[in-house]
Amino acid sequence: MSRAQISALVCGVGGFGALVAATTSNEWKVTTRASSVITATWVYQGLWMNCAGNALGSFHCRPHFTIFKVEGYIQACRGLMIAAVSLGFFGSIFALFGMKCTKVGGSDKTKAKIACLAGIVFILSGLCSMTGCSLYANKITTEFFDPLFMEQKMGYTYNGPTSVMSSRTKYPGGEGDFKTASPSKQFDKNAYV
Repeated sequence: MSRAQISALVCGVGGFGALVAATTSNEWKVTTRASSVITATWVYQGLWMNCAGNALGSFHCRPHFTIFKVEGYIQACRGLMIAAVSLGFFGSIFALFGMKCTKVGGSDKTKAKIACLAGIVFILSGLCSMTGCSLYANKITTEFFDPLFMEQKMGYTYNGPTSVMSSRTKYPGGEGDFKTASPSKQFDKNAYV
């Protein structure tokens, strides 16, 4: 029984470590723009900062300095991931105290209740992280398949009749047609300098 508890504790702490790594990662959304091998650029967007890099090795990051300019779904994901990290931390502590091989926690009956509480807290932590990741993935998928969403599609070449939109379709929020519109300054070569 002690071997099963130790392996469960190791799995719980390992999941907590993976959760912390995912929360602090800058690769929640990756946009690639490559017209040639030399001019390829990548934009990494995370919950805490955005980074841009190119094929020549230049890599620049800019943190989100204020919460008021960050979109609502990113703020919701931040809150859910922080709640998941907090719950995972307390779940790890409870699991450590609830093991039979430790001297802390009282009788076996009390330790069983503490171990059960640790399991519930780990499940809540997993639900918070799964909800945050699913919310972020849903937003990315919705933007990707929306033909009217122009923010990421402006820099790509327009293929005329092979595109979903006609050649004279106007993009929302601007004058002129899609072919003559200037590309977004978000992906300019000096965007993060």
